[in-house]
Amino acid sequence: MRTVRDVDVAGKRVLVRSDLNVPLKDGRVADDTRIRKALPTIEHVLEHDASKLTVCSHLGRPKGKADPSLSLRPVADRLAELLGRPVAFADEDGEVRLLENLRFEPRETENDPSFAKELAGHGDLFVNDAFGAAHRAHASTVGVTRFLPSVAGLLLAAEVEALGRLLRDPARPFVVVIGGVKVADKIGVIDRFTELADAILVGGAMAFTFLASLGIDVAASRTEDAEGQGIARRALEDAKRRECELLLPIDVIAADKVDADAATTVVPVAEIPKGWMGLDIGPQTIELYAGWLGGAKTIFWNGPMGVFELEPFAKGTLAIAQAVAESDATSVVGGGDSVAAVNMAGVAERITHVSTGGGAALELLEGKELPGVKALEEAAS
Repeated sequence: MRTVRDVDVAGKRVLVRSDLNVPLKDGRVADDTRIRKALPTIEHVLEHDASKLTVCSHLGRPKGKADPSLSLRPVADRLAELLGRPVAFADEDGEVRLLENLRFEPRETENDPSFAKELAGHGDLFVNDAFGAAHRAHASTVGVTRFLPSVAGLLLAAEVEALGRLLRDPARPFVVVIGGVKVADKIGVIDRFTELADAILVGGAMAFTFLASLGIDVAASRTEDAEGQGIARRALEDAKRRECELLLPIDVIAADKVDADAATTVVPVAEIPKGWMGLDIGPQTIELYAGWLGGAKTIFWNGPMGVFELEPFAKGTLAIAQAVAESDATSVVGGGDSVAAVNMAGVAERITHVSTGGGAALELLEGKELPGVKALEEAAS
């Protein structure tokens, strides 16, 4: 790929596809992390004398029709505050403009050439900086590259480089932390990492599917069906065959319900009280996992260790965030919950690379081709 640094934007109208898919609350931006991540490319274009800048993005899943609750107007207001200059919105005219939510138009997700051509009408050059949407073949990520010279933005290029480095030549020991709910959702990346990593540390609800696949009674803990357990068992076998350590929790915080006021106890994984469920990794597991992370030279983390949104079950996830930050490793954190965790722990600045793309990051690490990236590579050639 070529990047925006490789082209002259002076005097040109530039169309930038950013990932401004941020949470809103009461008509305001609740978390502006993604807007801040988009700023370097936007500021580069403005500082290098583009004649006009049009930014576009999606927000949520409005299913091809206008939904006032998913309007990007609050994002335009916050972007203006961060840039320190006016940002025109939708059909308004201005030197810097943010278009309305692309997914209000059904042709966006259909990658309809007519919509791609309309978008291309806003620029002489297209810059794709939306890594979080790079795994989607949409009009604003792929279609528009057929109509305009196209390059990568600074964020997208940095994401591809940081994640690609994990696959090419990671410094060892390479330790991967995987959490979340379903093994099936992460099996592609787990399979890839059993080939590449020295150790995989498993947490979150998916850990109980792994434990159940080994015949351990995990009481009322959330587990997948026989198919999910079969996937987990095969992953354990693959890890052993490939000499990758795949570690599971040895103790958990168990509770009688998923609630901040639940009764809780710390127990070994095989001793969860009947009718109770594991909702976080326990102190012995934290110590075990932190030991692996402390000795790592490369770390990738995706997915929480428990129901960290509730204070009684946040310790494991926050401890992992701290351990990743304190290690001397090159660290990459990806996925919304993991990113939220490093922010909650106040250690985001000590992570080498915090990825904005959950699904896109996992697909890239699985070895899948990202349509948005492929389109930029083809544009370069």
